[in-house]
Amino acid sequence: MTSIGELKTKGVAAIETALAEHTEAVVSVRGNDRFVVMDLAHYHYLRECELDAALAQTRADLTTGRFVEESPDDHLKRIEALPDPAE
Repeated sequence: MTSIGELKTKGVAAIETALAEHTEAVVSVRGNDRFVVMDLAHYHYLRECELDAALAQTRADLTTGRFVEESPDDHLKRIEALPDPAE
């Protein structure tokens, strides 16, 4: 873990030190974990995993029939009829 104070005094060197031992570094602010820093290659790997998971879920939905086939107008009407999650 790296504190914001370390980042202020040591800069990128604090992150490099943390990432030398771990794939991710947690940055704390006032004792609370707030941010995660990682090597860009690791970030791209995680994004690819996320996209693979979404593709697998979509394929499963298609296989089991969990989808709606409709015109664009009907789709917009159905979406507009949904309750507003902000309310």
